[in-house]
Amino acid sequence: MYHHSGSAAQQGTGSATGVLEPAAANTETILYQRCTWCGTAMYHRLLCPACQGGDLRTERSEGTGTVRHATVVNRNTPAARNVSLVEMAEGFVVRGRVMGPLIGIHSGDRVRLSTAKDPVRGEPVFQLLDEPFRAWH
Repeated sequence: MYHHSGSAAQQGTGSATGVLEPAAANTETILYQRCTWCGTAMYHRLLCPACQGGDLRTERSEGTGTVRHATVVNRNTPAARNVSLVEMAEGFVVRGRVMGPLIGIHSGDRVRLSTAKDPVRGEPVFQLLDEPFRAWH
């Protein structure tokens, strides 16, 4: 399930659990959680998927990652759009949109978080870091 990522972290009282507040609009960063017990990074979870711990610390991502899966979606939209799963450098995976030609986005492409925001779904938007040379592929 996707939750709005342009959010600020506030420390919960008496707990290391960061509360994500969607009211703040900082679109230049992605906040994620890290389990304080096992160190697993995750995106907007209530419990750690590895150890089921609930003691999660909110951290700020550097904003770079690698496309793990990209697809083109044509339903419920006036025009075809890209939907990608991006594995961030910190180790968590986030769903978002990569800017560029739909047929030019592939698994393994390096991306950086853009200041743009998907106006309809509120998902993060990424831009390609390198324009890969695919002339003979």
